[in-house]
Amino acid sequence: MEDLIQINPSDQACGAEVNGVDLTKPLADETVAAIRSAWLDHHVLSFPNQPMTDDDLERFTLYFGDFGNDPFFDPIEGRQHIAAIRRDADEKSPLFAENWHSDWSFQAQPPAGTCLLGITIPPVGGDTLFADQHKALDAMPPTMRAQYGGLTAIHSAQMAYAPDGAYGEKDEGRSMAIRPDESARATQTHPLIREHPETGRLGLFSCLGYIIGFEGLPQQDALPLLQQLYAWQSREEFVYRHQWQADMLIMWDNRSVLHRATGGYDGHDRLLHRTTIAACQA
Repeated sequence: MEDLIQINPSDQACGAEVNGVDLTKPLADETVAAIRSAWLDHHVLSFPNQPMTDDDLERFTLYFGDFGNDPFFDPIEGRQHIAAIRRDADEKSPLFAENWHSDWSFQAQPPAGTCLLGITIPPVGGDTLFADQHKALDAMPPTMRAQYGGLTAIHSAQMAYAPDGAYGEKDEGRSMAIRPDESARATQTHPLIREHPETGRLGLFSCLGYIIGFEGLPQQDALPLLQQLYAWQSREEFVYRHQWQADMLIMWDNRSVLHRATGGYDGHDRLLHRTTIAACQA
């Protein structure tokens, strides 16, 4: 029942833990509504002690929207919409997703959210960081905000997933099934400051990495603005540090937060299963 759900906010910039719900079973409509409300309020939700199967993960994802398109990951065997976020104990490749980003912001309709289920969790390290981009905008000094107001950002996956990108042809020894492609060079524009499509709250959308420039600005002018923005967006006062447990599900709102991976677990396997929640359709 809905009244059994407990929402316990973190003492950090965003994030909350949800208890009193069993995600291995179908959820009532009122329970889904309560979770969505908490998700929109806190941007990142964690659900501990959820020994979910892949079927459970897919069912939970579909309560919040259609499956999103993951263009540069191969799905796990037997599934179309689940990707393995994997790092083996002896892996020497650079850490995956260690820079701040919002998932797939280079798409015409970027995903609403992401779900990640902890399967094999190392005893140390591996925290995931989230940065609240509503708070980052609200706290921005007026002189800085004036620099970014009205800018349209140019997004692209080229620096990550093109054949010559970070996860391209020279990226060897990686356990994750990443598939670089020439399509990563495509570009897509979005307002840098935009309304959240469900709450209407203004926030900053994405950052340096997937944003490669601004419409109407020469690159020599855009790059300093992007570097300044990146430093601001990830200030400590906007950040929530999530510590993982096995059988823990987290879901985050890509429209509200940036996120990044951290290491510190060399010598240990790490495996999570991921789904993507597609953008809300008007």
